[in-house]
Amino acid sequence: MHLPDLIDLRASTAPDAPAIADDRVSLSNREFRDSVRSAAALLSGRGISHGDVVAIMLPNQVEFVIALFAAWRLGATATPVNPSLTAQEIGFQLDDCSAALVVTALELELKLASDVARLTDLTEQPDAAGLNDAPVQTTANDLALLIYTSGTTGKPKGVMLDHANLTAMTSMSIDAFSLDADEHSLLILPLFHVNGIVVSILSPLAAGGRATIAGRFDPSTFFDRVEAAQPTFFSGVPTIYAMLANLPDTVVPDTSSLRYAVCGAAPASPALLAAFEARFGVPVVEGYGLSEGTCASTVNPLNGPRKPGTVGLPLPGQEIRIVDEQGDTIDDGRPGGVLVKGANVMRGYLGRPEETAETIQDGWLRTGDIGKLDEDGYLTLVDRAKDMIIRGGENIYPKEIENVVYQLPGVYEAAVIGQPHEVRGEEPVLFVALTADADITEADIDAHMKSSLSKYKWPVDIIVVDEVPKNPVGKIDKPALRRRSTAASA
Repeated sequence: MHLPDLIDLRASTAPDAPAIADDRVSLSNREFRDSVRSAAALLSGRGISHGDVVAIMLPNQVEFVIALFAAWRLGATATPVNPSLTAQEIGFQLDDCSAALVVTALELELKLASDVARLTDLTEQPDAAGLNDAPVQTTANDLALLIYTSGTTGKPKGVMLDHANLTAMTSMSIDAFSLDADEHSLLILPLFHVNGIVVSILSPLAAGGRATIAGRFDPSTFFDRVEAAQPTFFSGVPTIYAMLANLPDTVVPDTSSLRYAVCGAAPASPALLAAFEARFGVPVVEGYGLSEGTCASTVNPLNGPRKPGTVGLPLPGQEIRIVDEQGDTIDDGRPGGVLVKGANVMRGYLGRPEETAETIQDGWLRTGDIGKLDEDGYLTLVDRAKDMIIRGGENIYPKEIENVVYQLPGVYEAAVIGQPHEVRGEEPVLFVALTADADITEADIDAHMKSSLSKYKWPVDIIVVDEVPKNPVGKIDKPALRRRSTAASA
């Protein structure tokens, strides 16, 4: 399925079937197509054509998806912009990709420089003649999305995903989850991230199903939305599952419509996912992927053995290799660098040929993660290579310590970082947030770790915080914790 053709195909085969909805509007396939055509005419009237870049800086709402397909209808590339970024960060992204126009909302205009072209109302009436124009013919090699990385190791980089990447990824998702016309996703992750776009929007739509876009996630109202919309699945991050699993016991929702839920973006503790599944009766499949791989590369099979603590098997059409520091394949279960290969691997980083060459070698995507494969081919993530702590020559993987801490009842979130040390190089520091009803102390946590971990892995400090900071995608923000630790040490 060539995604730019999807809207017209759906409207011609099932014009009155539901397509997409949010908190304010619900559109049928015909209404969705007409909205995309109208928006495309508006963009065309602003000079947008094949090869241009259209930035979309909107909250989670139907207009985001309309703008996305409108850009593709004209042969343009879309770059989602996180609305919570600073004006300086937004300016960098727009300049880096030479965006010709920003589709945004009136309340966000102040974040744009005065000379930036923008469109704040997709309901404007375009030139009527433009509505009759056929869509621009695009190829699989045309650039579809520019997804900007979080920039934790420097300036954000534009991940170039072409239509072939998106077609491959949606097909893989449809196969992995057996998606069909009855599928109905509830989107709760941000649309400026590839997970929200691919897993919760493109995949169900390409399968003939539909999508409902929820506004800002709120654990206290989430299940009300589930009961009202009756979705068949949703995708979340560990923090979301922790919030839901810790709701008051009086919350007893009807989750019968949910066939499954997906957990990704960051490793989750097996205990957390088991607690969610036991309480709400919804299977949770943990997956793994990154923007450079167009979202997902592995997932625990929905209709096969799920192995808690792993991120599952490669998606159909993908390969996973574990390599040592010399690039040689490790096939005996030892940890090493995780490499991914498949039609989902990005074209490269925009304007950064050297970094592209370092990241993609012989078709293999070097993920920067450390993991290991078991005898059945299931991948277990050990940690991010950049998060590994070297203490006196000993390698320490923060995730191992975090998993031990999560075994304690009352632990809501845990994050371990490396703190510089003049003699030993680095030492681990634990940040932990507790649930409202927790009765454990720092001494309890310390005793538990010392009984479960080798001495060289013991954190030198345990810092209890109200909340562990997150980045815009919902991942624990370890760079922020490192800055806090460095400032405290200074």
